[in-house]
Amino acid sequence: MSDDGSLFWLLLGPAGGAGFYWAMYRYYRNTDKSHDFEHETAVNAQPVEGMEDDRKIREIKGTSNSRAEGDNVKEYRKRVKRVQAGDSS
Repeated sequence: MSDDGSLFWLLLGPAGGAGFYWAMYRYYRNTDKSHDFEHETAVNAQPVEGMEDDRKIREIKGTSNSRAEGDNVKEYRKRVKRVQAGDSS
């Protein structure tokens, strides 16, 4: 190259791009300032307690009944409303 400064400008592009990437990574990630939850936070766990008015309603064991009570899967005429021509609802 005839100009000594052209090599400088040629290398400035990739170096500037790498520097900009590093600066944005540090700015948005700021890993040096992040909170280390697992090591800096103390959590005192206690047993789970229910409310005074909690009571058991029923218990279902096994899978003999594979359908939910009150489902309307096979009663499609109750689920689907026929739309009449010109009906805007």
